[in-house]
Amino acid sequence: MVLNYIWIAFFVIAFIFGAIQLVMGDTTIFKAMVDSTFDSSKTAFETSIGLTGILSLWLGIMKIGEKAGMVNVLARALSPVFTKLFPDIPKNHPVMGSIFMNIASNMLGLDNAATPTGLKAMSQMQELNTKKDTATNPMIMFLVLNTSGLTIIPTTILAFRATYGAASPTDVFIPILLATTVATLTGIIITSLWQRINIFQPVLLTFIFCLCAFVGLVIWGFGNMDKDTMATVTNLSGNFILFSVILTFIVAGFVKKINVYDAFIEGAKEGFTTAVRIIPYLVAILVGVGVFRASGAMDMLIHGISWCMQQCGLNTDFVGALPTAFMKPLSGSGARGLMLESMKNYGPDSFVGRLSCIFQGSTDTTFYVLAVYFGSVSIKYTRHAVACGLLADLAGVIAAIAIAYTFFGN
Repeated sequence: MVLNYIWIAFFVIAFIFGAIQLVMGDTTIFKAMVDSTFDSSKTAFETSIGLTGILSLWLGIMKIGEKAGMVNVLARALSPVFTKLFPDIPKNHPVMGSIFMNIASNMLGLDNAATPTGLKAMSQMQELNTKKDTATNPMIMFLVLNTSGLTIIPTTILAFRATYGAASPTDVFIPILLATTVATLTGIIITSLWQRINIFQPVLLTFIFCLCAFVGLVIWGFGNMDKDTMATVTNLSGNFILFSVILTFIVAGFVKKINVYDAFIEGAKEGFTTAVRIIPYLVAILVGVGVFRASGAMDMLIHGISWCMQQCGLNTDFVGALPTAFMKPLSGSGARGLMLESMKNYGPDSFVGRLSCIFQGSTDTTFYVLAVYFGSVSIKYTRHAVACGLLADLAGVIAAIAIAYTFFGN
């Protein structure tokens, strides 16, 4: 519903701005807006087709990992932490398995596996809910963990960067990992404080300390490097980690005596289907954004924010990527479209292009997740879920900007 209004607003605002410019003497403005619809439609189709091979590859690899039990391994590793984050859920309740599977699937980028297990977890938590129309504390913690979007492998973003011709598509891998870690950590702390969960429990404190130490160590390590060395190390570490994941999944499948090749083919077929399925969504959002930009409305918005930043004495390089950050809590496809628009207009290796990718990967789509998961169990009163989710989003945005300047700033 929210995306419906946003999409309509793109065209209405574009028409108003176009009419104003027509009155001011620009007789070509509506031609430019109509031309942008054709260009954007072509771009959306070419982007989707270009993604086919990359998505087929990664979803094939992920299917191997799923059948090899890697998701279950990660779930068991996270078990000591999640039992402390969900104290209202009885010990050994079946819902814990669904929660572990959902979070682990999200971390590995297994969206097809994450959504069903997430809906299953909500259904099981609703069985424990004494007020069926009101969100419980475990539900809210679960939603915040989803909306903060901790993802180890941002497969789709890396695929889009490769499609748009980035010199090194994986150079945003470490920055995204850092930004999403900050968002997740913030979400956990804020929600725990709101729900009066003792974050000083040894297990939780150790987990939070490890996350902080990880972020601090990486930023400190990269902060002491010059830009060329940083780029080299980022590319090397990102590609090494990604290839290690591929090899680990394949070896795990072999050890489990799974037909690795057949599993890969099964997942690759899903990749082809996914690439085709997103074509209409990309066409819709890219056409809307293209018209909005062609009318001059996007430039006016960016210049306005840039002027405000200048008055505060701040660097304004990041402003061009802000539309992606603004859209992300509302619509994943909308934010994806703005990310692609940024890479198209500024270049995939520009500061704005890279920062848009980091914004896209730093958090998940808060309002969409809340609508789908709470809607599935008819929750009307969400209590502090929106506030905690948006605060985690804000932390992710601020972290993304700071990390982008550290890695890619001049």
